[in-house]
Amino acid sequence: MSFLLLLSLLSLCCGSFSLEFGKNSSSRPSVVNIGAIFSFDSTIGKVAKIAIEEAVKDVNADPGILPGTKLWLQMQNSNCSGFLGMVEVLQLMENKTVAIIGPQSSVVAHISSQVATEFQVPLVSFSATDPTLSALQFPFFVRAAQSDLFQMAAVAEIVDYYGWKEVIAIYVDDDYGWNGIATLGDKLAEKRCKITYKVGISPESVVTRAQVLDQLVKVALMESRVMVLHVNPKIGAVVFSVAKFLQMMGNGYVWITTDWLSSLLDSVVPLPLETVESMQGVLSLRQHTADSDQKKVFLSRWNKFTGGSLGLSAYGLYAYDSVWVVAHAIHKFLNQGGIITHYDDSRLHLNESGNLHLEAMTIFDGGKRLLDNILESDFVGLSGAIKFDSDRSLPHPAYDIINVIGTGSRRVGYWSNYSGLSVDSPETLYSKPPNRSSANQKLYEVIWPGNTIGKPRGWVFPNNGKLLNIGVPLRVSYKEFVSRIKRTENFQGFCIDVFTAAVSLLPYAVPHRFIAFGDGHHNPNYTDLVYGITTGKFDAVVGDMAIVTSRTRLVDFTLPYTASGLVVVAPFQKLNTGAWAFLHPFSPAMWMVTASFFLFIGIVIWILEHRTNDEFRGPPKKQCITILWFSFSTLFFAHKENTISTLGRLVLIIWFFVVLIINSSYTASLTSILTVQQLYSPITGIETLTKGGEPIGFQVGSFAERYLSEELNISKSRLFALGSPEEYAKALELGPDKGGVAAIVDERPYVESFLSRQCTFRVVGQEFTKSGWGFAFPRDSPLAVDLSTAILQLSENGDLQRIHDKWLMKSACSMDSAELESDRLQLKSFWGLFLICGIVCFISLAIYCFQIIRQLYRSDEKGSDLSINSGSHSNRLRRIISLMDEKKEPSKRESKRRKVEKSFENDRDDDQLEINP
Repeated sequence: MSFLLLLSLLSLCCGSFSLEFGKNSSSRPSVVNIGAIFSFDSTIGKVAKIAIEEAVKDVNADPGILPGTKLWLQMQNSNCSGFLGMVEVLQLMENKTVAIIGPQSSVVAHISSQVATEFQVPLVSFSATDPTLSALQFPFFVRAAQSDLFQMAAVAEIVDYYGWKEVIAIYVDDDYGWNGIATLGDKLAEKRCKITYKVGISPESVVTRAQVLDQLVKVALMESRVMVLHVNPKIGAVVFSVAKFLQMMGNGYVWITTDWLSSLLDSVVPLPLETVESMQGVLSLRQHTADSDQKKVFLSRWNKFTGGSLGLSAYGLYAYDSVWVVAHAIHKFLNQGGIITHYDDSRLHLNESGNLHLEAMTIFDGGKRLLDNILESDFVGLSGAIKFDSDRSLPHPAYDIINVIGTGSRRVGYWSNYSGLSVDSPETLYSKPPNRSSANQKLYEVIWPGNTIGKPRGWVFPNNGKLLNIGVPLRVSYKEFVSRIKRTENFQGFCIDVFTAAVSLLPYAVPHRFIAFGDGHHNPNYTDLVYGITTGKFDAVVGDMAIVTSRTRLVDFTLPYTASGLVVVAPFQKLNTGAWAFLHPFSPAMWMVTASFFLFIGIVIWILEHRTNDEFRGPPKKQCITILWFSFSTLFFAHKENTISTLGRLVLIIWFFVVLIINSSYTASLTSILTVQQLYSPITGIETLTKGGEPIGFQVGSFAERYLSEELNISKSRLFALGSPEEYAKALELGPDKGGVAAIVDERPYVESFLSRQCTFRVVGQEFTKSGWGFAFPRDSPLAVDLSTAILQLSENGDLQRIHDKWLMKSACSMDSAELESDRLQLKSFWGLFLICGIVCFISLAIYCFQIIRQLYRSDEKGSDLSINSGSHSNRLRRIISLMDEKKEPSKRESKRRKVEKSFENDRDDDQLEINP
């Protein structure tokens, strides 16, 4: 009996410690040791403990997986401490553990992953979301939940969706907090948003209200009102309690939390009323898990064995699935013929014994193969599809967006890495093409802190006692725009009044002070003034600041409060009408072409009418007089010669139309010359200046210099800087021949002010740039947006025009009091008419010549000397000339028509005699 009892005990020992001593490859081990590391007392840990235990029970009860083998679970409490986590992992290594579920904390995961890599034991974490836990640095770390890389992308898209540009990040001061907020900063930068202030809270186990109060008091003084809270549930509850005490949970504030809040709401049932009331209006993320029958069955079981005292969060589902990931991998490992063996690490054997028993720790021989099996997992768990991509991430990362209302929460939408923000569940979107257009990004209405549904502006002017430093140009000319009040630090002028009026319309106070920029002897360079914003010297710039491309690359401008643009100012002279005023309507070329056409038309009509019309026949002297008389008499439609030929009448009709247009244009232009004051300048606009070589003046500090030299390629040697209206007038009066300038290029508001006092100069040509004046602020400044709205309001209610009239009223001598001479009527305005008339003339002459040549050939065919004269060109030419000169007898029809016309003329003459004997 003693022998049989000893044999039974040996068999039992061999079965219990098969992982250590079993070397038989033909049989499966009866027990496989796995470990779990998490914080038992944390919100996530309480849920994970039950989920992991239930998962182990379900695996051991399932005959389809690990037949003949049971999972033996050993759980260790890390208390979210990196040091304790490392110790607990080392203890698990002493028990020949093949895989570890956890760690729960990202801080513990960083240290534990180093140990796991040394012993080649896979870590399958269900809640370590730190995005820096990469496979390259920690090859044996596998994340069975969503990384914070996607969570921070969701937060950034929410911020961008509501149009906020700046946020304040409040985080727990450890690896989890640092790396999460760093990722958030990168994602916000992709949306052209940024974190303006970061608040780190100590990760100590006991966080006092005093510590949090000190930090939130600083936050309350900041400009941004959008808070992103990335902490653990214990710290988060204290933060909201203190925030409510500081009235930071009221109207105008925005609080966005990561998924720690949703796990708290889902797990702690019921949540203390005081805690819920301090979180009203908060937006939070929850890791999205697809609904399924399997999930519903487990939830029903959960409620039974917890009695409703503990809720099931998404991390509980991931913890449950993590056990099954390990179980499937071990099952596959054993089916592949793998043997669970360990070997000693010679580096752990010490010469002297100690308390740590490092020599008991061994390396898992099949750890690499088991890790590969884990990464090849492909099944559907409670949380959805379990499958790892090349980055070891679960497929289709998605989050629910919830809004804390009353005693619970309401889902206002979803975020998925597939299609962004949506009110439809991610599962319904996977069957459609991805659509991230702004029109497709939607969320339901949110109830914000303060129980409001209107979207908060997201920022206020900081109430920290700091004044806004506003740079103002210290001008020495055109002081009606900006000028310093004598013996004070205050400024006045058109631009200052517009800014003051706009600020008064804002719903908040903007304490500020003006800081002069310039030496007081010359107008400052406005580009340098704008650059002061980028260096932090100024918080804004107010003044006559033109909005140009080079400056918009540095700062943001408000909407223009006045129109501007470059114009050319030049001297002019008045044109007196005089004795020769009647020659002014046409240019010399027009006069020459018109006179030539009169002669040309007379010659063409003579040629077409000479053979058939007696009025165009006779001695040469008479013919010349007839041509001249007929030509110029058509100007007044007073010609007495009648045209008989069809071609002649066609030419004359076209010519009469041309003469009608010329007469009308001449009359209108001459009337304008004699009745309207005419001004003349040799410079007609910027085109004249760019083509010529005359010197050009510009205002000191203006962007006109850069524009003329860089955009229009005008040599800088031609550009002269002028500092005041008096210098303008003097330079223009001297002119380029006496050391002055031919013209001045400046912005329209300055020119209007200059011409209101100087009546001997005028604007020539058109405004060749379009811009305006605005106030400058740092990039993405929300104050620029609010002031733009205020400027629009000033424009709509008429205040902007009243301010303009107060400072910039035009005098009688304004730039529009007279008009520069309009261009003379040029040939280019009439060349179409002359072209048509010329074409008709040439066509008529061609037809006439064709008729003459055809008649010549017919007469030659009838003559007997055709063969003799056909070869003589001179004879043929004389024959053509004689045919053109000889009288053509009219046909019988023409003779009859002429007799009828003559009879009518005689009858008309007789009637006239009877009336007037």
